[in-house]
Amino acid sequence: MNPANLQLKGLIMAMASICDAIVEKELLTRAEIDAALSKAKRAIEEDDDHELSGANLAAILFPIRVLQLAGEAGSKGEGATFSDYAKLVGKLS
Repeated sequence: MNPANLQLKGLIMAMASICDAIVEKELLTRAEIDAALSKAKRAIEEDDDHELSGANLAAILFPIRVLQLAGEAGSKGEGATFSDYAKLVGKLS
């Protein structure tokens, strides 16, 4: 596997843990974090400056989708592995 992919995998899971900590410290709610992620997703989807292929757009949105899924799982007191989230993103895309 490409080392950059491994680094991104670690970064995404670290961000998911940071989001959990932010919720546990009551700095933001899960809904507020999801709203921020949704805002980022919309900004990418609405960016007209770059003509992206569907595959490139999906790749850019992948980390946001994983973080949203991790947030949903966290709100239910569940957790999953990166591989589990990646498979679910693939099914939902």
